[in-house]
Formats: sequence, structure tokens, C-alpha cells
Amino acid sequence: MKPTLFVLAAGMGSRYGGLKQLDGLGPNGETIMDYSIYDAIKAGFGKVVFVIRTSFEQDFKSVVVDKFKNLIDTDIVFQEISNVPEGSTYTPEREKPWGTNHAVLMGKGAIKEPFAVINADDFYGQESFAILADFLRSVEGKKNEYCMIGYHVGNTLSESGAVSRGVCVVDENNLLLNVVERTHIEEKGGAIIYIDENSKEVSLKPNTPVSMNMWGFTPDYFDYSEEFFKEFLAENGQKLKSEFYIPLAVNNLIVQQKASCKVLDTPSKWFGVTYAEDRPQVVLKLNELVRKGIYPPKLFKLNSDK
Repeated sequence: MKPTLFVLAAGMGSRYGGLKQLDGLGPNGETIMDYSIYDAIKAGFGKVVFVIRTSFEQDFKSVVVDKFKNLIDTDIVFQEISNVPEGSTYTPEREKPWGTNHAVLMGKGAIKEPFAVINADDFYGQESFAILADFLRSVEGKKNEYCMIGYHVGNTLSESGAVSRGVCVVDENNLLLNVVERTHIEEKGGAIIYIDENSKEVSLKPNTPVSMNMWGFTPDYFDYSEEFFKEFLAENGQKLKSEFYIPLAVNNLIVQQKASCKVLDTPSKWFGVTYAEDRPQVVLKLNELVRKGIYPPKLFKLNSDK
């Protein structure tokens, strides 16, 4: 069975000001997500599941999903604030859903095979999809063996300002011990530094692994997440902005020794539009990848193409 790609796209409507403005960054108006799906097909993924909000379902189908329908199986699931386990309560003032691991939980009914999780608007690189697909094929039929693609922090910086990254702490077997969120990471005087809790500058080696929200799971992860989400809501359901993140759930399983998460090294360079000023750089990088022949000038031939 081929692994599935699970694309977190529920934040798109608000971030892009409506799907009609889905940002075309490639030479023929391709979005970053188009490159991810192209890479996933090439790496041997068999299905793409998108998690979105119901409010932009029709737009999403016509603008995004239709272009892939003859290339790979697709499915859509929905993330809304009200998607909580039976018996759980939350404050009615809440305005946004519960974060990335809540989005993952929405795939429970649609995904029965090993699956990858990515952000819709991050560029991950071909090597990363190949590495992830290999791992997911190796854990078919297994449980409690997960992975995360570990990017070298030096391959994830923005030229427009400081960034936040989940810095990975691993053991001698490259198994994840925990993910520590570090804010204000930037290149300064030839070194990569972050600002710690005491407002001090601390240097990071360029090859330090960081999480860019590219994960691999087996379907048992859904059951763990559901149980943990019930506990999370009991503690945080009345807070307006509490977030149920993937690293929170994964760290929890590692601490409880219920699952392991292998950090897989990738040579890929991550990029995305963290700042508005990043956009021209992303356009240049994609055009350069096309010029080198890594991607065709037009990723997908649509039915309307002559």
C-alpha cells in the first residue's frame, strides 16, 4: 500500500485573504503546495488528503484539487472549532481551531495507512519527500514508529528577518528526545544565533536539526491524539488561544515511552514566505530549480491545456 500525504491547509483562507489569491510563485503560477504534491507523486505517495475549513470548500475544490484529479487520488476533510470529542467542552468565545495536531486528528476517518504531514505553504524539497516515503513504506503494518524530517537550521533561515524554529534534541540513534521552540533565530556575523530565556545570544551549529512540520506517522497516532486531545481540552478548553500542536503530542508519547520518533536527516533547503519580503526570493529560488531541470516549467498539464 502506498503512503498518503496529509496537507494542512485549514489556515489558508485567512492567511491568503481568500483562495482566489492563492499565491502563484512558480513560472506558470504554481503554488508552493503544487511543488509538494509533484514531489510526493514522484516519491511514490498514492493519495493526498487536504484538511481545510468548510467555508472555502467549493473554492478549494475548483482552485486546488481539480488540477490533481487525474494524477493522484484526493480527499478532503474539515477542521472546525466544534470538532471536539464527545463530552468535551470549550469556551464559546473561541474564534480559531485548535492547532496543527487537531488538524491531523481530522484525518482519522480518511487515512488507514502510514502517512506524512506537511504544511500547505512550505517548500520542503524533493529529497525530503523521497526520504519520508521510504520510511513510511518501511513501517507499513507496524505501530508506534514515527519520524520527522530534520532540516539543518542553516537551510531554513529567512533573509528578511529572524525566525522561530523547533530545535530537535536527539539521542545517539537519532531518536527524538524533545523539540524545544527557539525564537529569534538569525544569522549574525557569520554565526547562527538564537535569543534564550535570559535574553542572551546562544549560537547554533548550522547542521542542528530543526522541525519544519514534516512528519511521518502510522494510523495508531490518531487514537493517541484523540485521547490526548480530551486531556488537553479538559485543561485548556476555556482558554481563547490554546493550541494543540504536533510536537506537544509527540513529546508526550516519547516521555510516556509509548512511541519513538526517528529524526531523518535531509540535505533539502526549506523555504517559504515568512515575511512579505521573502516572496521575491521564493520566486527566484523556484525559477532557479526549473532552470536546473529539477522541475519542468509547467508542473501539471491541465485538461484545459491545449
